[in-house]
Amino acid sequence: MLQQTQVKTVLPYWTRWMKRFPDFRALAKADETVVLKHWEGLGYYSRARNLHQLAKKILDLDPIPRDTASWLQFKGVGPYTAAAITSIAFDTPVACVDGNIIPILSRLSGDETPIKNNSQALKRYTPLAQAWLDPKRPGLHNEALMELGATVCTKRNPRCDLCPLGTVCRARNHNPERLPRKIPPKITKVLCHRAWVERDGCLLLSRADARSRRLADILELPTLQAIGIPLERLSAHNLSVPVPGAQAGDPIATRKRGIGNTRITERIWHVPPGNVETNGKQLHWIPFHQLECETLSGPHKRWIKEILQTRLSAPMRESFPNP
Repeated sequence: MLQQTQVKTVLPYWTRWMKRFPDFRALAKADETVVLKHWEGLGYYSRARNLHQLAKKILDLDPIPRDTASWLQFKGVGPYTAAAITSIAFDTPVACVDGNIIPILSRLSGDETPIKNNSQALKRYTPLAQAWLDPKRPGLHNEALMELGATVCTKRNPRCDLCPLGTVCRARNHNPERLPRKIPPKITKVLCHRAWVERDGCLLLSRADARSRRLADILELPTLQAIGIPLERLSAHNLSVPVPGAQAGDPIATRKRGIGNTRITERIWHVPPGNVETNGKQLHWIPFHQLECETLSGPHKRWIKEILQTRLSAPMRESFPNP
């Protein structure tokens, strides 16, 4: 869950997840739709699918592997995850290196080498981390570095006055925040046009292809292209959803989200159902009162609720009721 996601975001999901799936057996026996529903809102749904498949494979293994090479054979388990599992659970002497630990290694060594991306950083700093590892207590050592990176040697505003490694840090008195030196990534901007189509108490949603890497089988508002509506066909009379502040001919909402180095602006347009081609197998009419039971991408679930809330009375705003 902590891959690409902050601890404060993960905590409530972790609590709910562990209550429903306390061990590998409970997770392996669950239906995938239940697994995805408990992951809803965290994004990168391939993580949940990979974890589900891993649980099934673990049940067939006796004993559970203790070496990192074996864990790397599981889909979705990379070097950091394999090192964390084996060092903490089995005291395997292997170092963990992630986004919180890289600044520590860079600052302690005073390394000024420009880093282009995370893969390059891992390649450069993993040997150093392994050389500094305490082989007698690898799990405790790795957890200590994780905590140090998360609370003291932070990417911004490091608290050097509290650092237990301050006396051996080469960057402490030389603006440590500048390290590691990162080459800014190229940001790609994307504009996406979505459709808000409702009919007989239902909202039209599109289910992502099962082969999609991030959103396989997850529901979102459909694109204009998916329903056969060119943007130029939208006109002032199409705006019939009473959204406060919206002007005739405007989208009913404009929202933004980021995926990796891509920044996506999504404009949501009201489209009358009579103008829509809904024969595509990926398109589904979902009753408003059932939306809460469906698995939507986190941003779209939030945006749909926000749009609905502008049209509902206060007592009805805590769920997805039929408008």
